[in-house]
Amino acid sequence: MIQDLLQKYNVPVPRYTSYPPANYFTDTFTNTDYESAIEASNTASPGHISFYVHIPFCRHLCHYCGCNSFAMMNRDVVERYIEAVHEEIDRVKERLAPGRKISQIHYGGGSPTAMPVYVLKELNEHLLSGFETIDQPEIAVECHPGYLDEEYWQCLAEAGFNRFSLGVQDFDEKVLKTVNRRPALLPVEMIFRILRSKGARINMDFIYGLPFQTAESFSETITRAAVLQPDRLVTFSYAHVPWVNRQQLILEKAGLPASEEKSRMFEAAKEILGGNGYKTIGLDHFVRKDDELYTARQNGQLHRNFQGYCTRRTTGQVYAFGVTGISQLSSAYTQNSKDINRYIEQIGSGSFAITKGYTLSRDEQITREVIETLMCNYTLNWQEVAIRLSCPVDEVKAATAYDENRIREFAEDGLIEYDDDHIRMTSEGALFVRNVAASLDKLMLHSNKSFSKPV
Repeated sequence: MIQDLLQKYNVPVPRYTSYPPANYFTDTFTNTDYESAIEASNTASPGHISFYVHIPFCRHLCHYCGCNSFAMMNRDVVERYIEAVHEEIDRVKERLAPGRKISQIHYGGGSPTAMPVYVLKELNEHLLSGFETIDQPEIAVECHPGYLDEEYWQCLAEAGFNRFSLGVQDFDEKVLKTVNRRPALLPVEMIFRILRSKGARINMDFIYGLPFQTAESFSETITRAAVLQPDRLVTFSYAHVPWVNRQQLILEKAGLPASEEKSRMFEAAKEILGGNGYKTIGLDHFVRKDDELYTARQNGQLHRNFQGYCTRRTTGQVYAFGVTGISQLSSAYTQNSKDINRYIEQIGSGSFAITKGYTLSRDEQITREVIETLMCNYTLNWQEVAIRLSCPVDEVKAATAYDENRIREFAEDGLIEYDDDHIRMTSEGALFVRNVAASLDKLMLHSNKSFSKPV
């Protein structure tokens, strides 16, 4: 059965980490448009503030990476970049309404931990100044453990962070060498002891679908990770997009696992983690039962923004800083310049550094809520979405590409169960939630965009 579904539904569709996806952004969006979107965000929902800081630098670049990363530049460029980020923070914060609260801060990259700890600590202090936070805000940083010694981990845990995402990717050193990824400098067990002693919450990130990975080898990696009992564990499906990063062609030459083998890797990981008490969240996240993401999933209140999965308690409109940073506001998305020197110059001139963006129509705002709800909770209650958006159910459905015949086909193939009020993914159909979401997306009716496959 799974092979039949793979053959039919393992076709390129958006990942829907945002709606619309970033490849719909246009270069007609301006700095002035961004200022207007910030102003509008002050009276829109959600009311909380999420900050994202993009640190683009890496000690070296991994071949699989599809992120906006750069090999470490000279000290002067790095220092000027950090100064520009501080200036951009000031420029945004002065436009935010007083009284709003910070719910999230997230550092991504690149490798944020390519920076000295004091740089990250000063950025945290700057972001938090002048605004209160919600109770137990999430202040998270993505970590490349390949270069970090004991002193760095100790200082990082004292720099204001309360969640750490360890980019392990795989424990198999042959796999890591092939993809140009350095293994952890310290034993991962030691890193856990350091962070746990500071009361930190720990995520672990892994990628499946890389050269030399098999279901058996990936099972060994996940089994070792499960013993450590991270709070959250993520198994990312490798997205082969060499048109974004030509270095991925190196992995083609090394040989990529077939879709069927990738599916076996995921299913094996899911079984191992389930046996160790973890619950599935969204497409690729696994959490312990005491995690608030699990509670939100049980209540149908799981949410997602560019920071990742979150609850409606912690979600906020996202204001991004740094090159390629994407802000996710109520009525618009914006993206900063990808060129580091241009970003520094534009911020230094007293402007923003917007290079593209997208203004959402009312129908697209409705569709965003529908798709995010389905992607996060694997169930969609049309009435609940209508209540959240203060509009009739008929208007919600009309805003999407809802097609009764297409929905019935998914049901006949065993991907979903549905009635007039609900769409629910089945356990067999969960891998293909992106396909069901795409069927509700009017933009996909005539799309010529490139996307990755679900598996």
